[in-house]
Amino acid sequence: MNHPAPHTLRTVAGELRAASVRGPALAHEHLVLDLDHVGDGAAVLDPERHAAAVIAELTELRERFGLSLVVELTCRGMGRDVRALARAARETGVAVVAATGWYYEPFHTPEVDALDVEQLAEVLVREIEDGIDGSGIRPGVLGELGSHGDVPTAAEAKVLRAGARAALATGLSLATHAQLGRGGLAQLELLTVEGLPAHRVSIGHQDLLDDPGVHRELAASGAYVAFDTVGKSSYQSDDTRLRLLLALVEAGHADRALLSCDVSRHGYLRSEGGQGYGHLFAAFLPRLRAAGADDDLIDLLTRRNPLRFLTGANVEEN
Repeated sequence: MNHPAPHTLRTVAGELRAASVRGPALAHEHLVLDLDHVGDGAAVLDPERHAAAVIAELTELRERFGLSLVVELTCRGMGRDVRALARAARETGVAVVAATGWYYEPFHTPEVDALDVEQLAEVLVREIEDGIDGSGIRPGVLGELGSHGDVPTAAEAKVLRAGARAALATGLSLATHAQLGRGGLAQLELLTVEGLPAHRVSIGHQDLLDDPGVHRELAASGAYVAFDTVGKSSYQSDDTRLRLLLALVEAGHADRALLSCDVSRHGYLRSEGGQGYGHLFAAFLPRLRAAGADDDLIDLLTRRNPLRFLTGANVEEN
């Protein structure tokens, strides 16, 4: 199996040395998306209608804050369009990592019911090795593999197990969707029982779970704890997010936290009055600095941690 080279990211434009990523990353975003099951068009980032606004935001963030990398976790059944991702990377100068996997059960595609765990893993491995939808563009991460509730459903467990096997076969890391932050420990148990090391796993949406004990347990296992819905005030206040992040840092686990905004509908775009992809840099990180974070901690949280998660290897400090 052709694993990525050590210390190398697999982006939509090809392989990229992790050490060449000098600015911050967004660890969980969507640039193209279609989760519209109710017909109102809200949970959509259309590759035509919204592309200009997405590209404008990323370009501004590269110019203002040095944004260097976006981990784009739109996978099978979520409206993925890797050609649009390649265009965004090309036009913004920001590297983009594409994903493969299956989201949580309401968004599963028909093969999840039709195939067993090993067959599903083979589907993912083929995309990772051969490229997505005939594009030649290869995923650089598995995600966002999802579940909802405290325990994954049978179908969700099957998908998580398949993702773990594909990660082991290809050398990629795996990011999850834990609905409203719940079920992360159960996800991690399923993945590690399959043999996937915890340090190749990011458990998603933990900033929506006000339980520092769970965060500490995940981090102590070696897994990454994703505070990846920063700015989504309808789900959780940034006050709570900041408190939870500071608690994890103070417990000695700063090297296990990942940060992002999870823009998942066009109403979140700045052009439509939303907080945008830049809320992390423009609003949240200044509050983290005011609480005592120095430049090294900010670099750890926004650059070194996501690069280590993706590659499994440390990168040098800026």
